Amino acid sequence: MPAPPRPRHGSARPAPAPNGRSGASRWRPAIVVLSFLLAAGVAVTVAVQRPSASAGVLADGRSTAPPVGQPAAQAAQAVLPPPPPPSVAPRPARPAPVLSLPGPVPATGRGSFGYDDRQGAVLGRSGTLRRFRVAVESGSGEDVHAFGDAVQTALAGPGSWVDSGQLRLQRVPTGAGHDFTIYLATASTAGRMCLAGGIDIRVGGRPYTSCRAPGKVIINLDRWRLSVPHLVKAKLPLERYRLYVINHEVGHELGYHHERCPGAGRPAPVMQQQTLFLNGCTPNPWPYVEGRRYTGPAV
Repeated sequence: MPAPPRPRHGSARPAPAPNGRSGASRWRPAIVVLSFLLAAGVAVTVAVQRPSASAGVLADGRSTAPPVGQPAAQAAQAVLPPPPPPSVAPRPARPAPVLSLPGPVPATGRGSFGYDDRQGAVLGRSGTLRRFRVAVESGSGEDVHAFGDAVQTALAGPGSWVDSGQLRLQRVPTGAGHDFTIYLATASTAGRMCLAGGIDIRVGGRPYTSCRAPGKVIINLDRWRLSVPHLVKAKLPLERYRLYVINHEVGHELGYHHERCPGAGRPAPVMQQQTLFLNGCTPNPWPYVEGRRYTGPAV
């Protein structure tokens, strides 16, 4: 059999593919898959370049999505604003000190007294024991137990007369043996009681100060509730004025006399008549200051 003729150069036909498929038919599925991948690749590229909804967009149009290759946490720190400082609750304002009590003060009472029926602790560590009662005039509007507590606070100190180490004080109920009584009385009753003991407490014709009569410490209700104008102007709390007036009048009961201001700007001695004047001193309710007896020149 003669050999088949050779094909001419440039006109060779491709060899038939196995199973009867041509080469073009063999590559057609791969082209279809590649086209699908390319289409998917375009979509992925767009999704990477466009900020996601969860990343967000700042007001100036910048995306909060992290740059390519930068960790998301580091990108968030670089782009997001710093957190607000922790809120601190404001401190409640301190109430202004009471300088004088409002409302009318009874000028007269019934002239009779109710007594604190409680026995108090012994105040002071050593020395002579002196017992006292506490009484409040009926009709004054004051509570005898509240007055008894205030007296106890004033005489306990620190800074009170018992700091000498030579004196002890104790409140006793009515009916018990006692050395003196501390009264809270309306101005009218205080004026009569003081005058009976030889002391005139009137200023401008009205009973004004408190006093001590033999065996009696008499606190004027007007002063107990109102203090005095020059101390109110100096913003001295009423509580501190009460400490002063008790220690001053008990000081008289213990045998101490009036003293003067030792110098401008210095604390007033407790035996200075601070209810009437300061004379350049500053208010002071205590006979002992920093553990030492504090005095001024004798009147």
